[in-house]
Amino acid sequence: MSLQGLRAATGAALPKRLDALTSLRFFAAFAVFTHHFTGLGGKTGFGRSPLIFPYSEIGGHGVTFFFVLSGFLMMWVYKPGEHPGSFWWRRVGRIWPAHLVALPLGVYAYYIAAHKPIEWWSLISSVFLVQTWFPHVTPTLPGNEVTWTLSVELLFYAMFPLFGWIAVRTRTRYLAAATALGLIGMWAVNWLAVAHLSAPHASWVMRNPIVYLPEFLLGLTVAIALQRGWRFPLRPFLPIALLFVYVIAYYQGRMRLSHGLVNQLDFTVRQCVAILSVLIILAFVQREMRGLKGVLNAKPLVLLGLWSYGFYLIHHSVSRLATYEWGRMRDNDAVLFTLLGMGLVVAAMSWALFHFVEEPAEKWWRKHTPKRFLRKKDGAPAPIPPRVETEPVTASV
Repeated sequence: MSLQGLRAATGAALPKRLDALTSLRFFAAFAVFTHHFTGLGGKTGFGRSPLIFPYSEIGGHGVTFFFVLSGFLMMWVYKPGEHPGSFWWRRVGRIWPAHLVALPLGVYAYYIAAHKPIEWWSLISSVFLVQTWFPHVTPTLPGNEVTWTLSVELLFYAMFPLFGWIAVRTRTRYLAAATALGLIGMWAVNWLAVAHLSAPHASWVMRNPIVYLPEFLLGLTVAIALQRGWRFPLRPFLPIALLFVYVIAYYQGRMRLSHGLVNQLDFTVRQCVAILSVLIILAFVQREMRGLKGVLNAKPLVLLGLWSYGFYLIHHSVSRLATYEWGRMRDNDAVLFTLLGMGLVVAAMSWALFHFVEEPAEKWWRKHTPKRFLRKKDGAPAPIPPRVETEPVTASV
C-alpha cells in the first residue's frame, strides 16, 4: 500500500507543521552549546558550573536527538513519487549556504586565533562535509568543528530516497526489528573499536556516518508507525523526566562503578539517548495530532527553533574565541549567567544568519530546482515543493 493509502486508511489527520519539534531543535542545540561552554573536566570550555557539571557533558549527545529527528521528519514528509534529485537539491540548499558562511568564523577560531597550521586537504574535506570518512584528517574535527555531524547527516540524505522506498513497502515489525538490531550493532562496534583499535582510530570509527544510521532508522520507523495508525499513550512529561533520571544515573554510575561497567555505560549512551529522544518526539507529535498545544508551540520558542541551525554552526566558534580573549572563568555557579549571556549573543547572530543567509538562499535555491527533478515518476510535472518548517536539519541536523 502506498504511503498516501496508509494515511487515508488510518483516517487520521497528520499535520506536516509540527511546531513543538521545531522548538525542541533549539533545546537540543542549546544542550550542545552548554556542553562546549562547560567543557570536559574543567580543562576545556569557557567556564564550569558545579551546579550542572558533569551533567552538562551529556549535552554533546544533543546531536543524537537531531539524528533521530531527521529520520522522523524526512519520513513524515516523504513523497513516494518525488524525484530523488528534487530531494537532494533541497538538502543542498538547506545546509550548505549557512555552512559556508559560518565556516570562515570557524577557521578563524580553530586555526588563526589558536595559532594552528592549516592542513588544507582536511579543511577542504570539511567544506564538502566528507571529513568523517577519513581517519587521518588534521585536526580530528577539521574546519568548523561542529560540522562533523553534517557529514553524518549527508550519508542519510544520500540514502533516504532508497530508505523511504523500502520503508513504505516493509511491515512495521520488520522495521522495528532492523532498528533494534542496528542499535545493538552500535554497541558492538563501539566495544570492538575500543578493545582492538588505538584511541584515535576508535574515536574515528565512532564518528563514521555508517555507525549512526540506526539512529536515523529509529526516527524513520516511529514516523511510519504513526502514519500507519500506531499509537502509544505517552505524555511529554514522562520521557523528559526519564531523560533527567538517566543523565543523573549515568554520571553517578561513572563515578562509582568499575572500569568495565563504565565502559558499558559509554557504549550504550548513544542508544539510550536515541530511545529517550524518540519517546520525546513521539509524545509531542501525538499531542499535536490531537490538536493540543503547549509551551513549545509559543512563537518565541518556534522562532528559536528555526534559528537553531545557525545557532549550532556558530556557537562553538564564539565560545572558543571568548576563551582565547578572556581566558577560562573561575569554576563557580556565576558561570551560568555568562552562559546565558553568551547564549543570547549567539541567538542574535543565528537570527541574522537565518534571515540574511539561510532563508533567502534556500528560497533562491528552490526556485532554481532543475526542471528534470520536478517530474513525478509517471512523467507528470510536479510543483516546486514548499518549505516545511520542520524539515530536518542537524543542529543538524
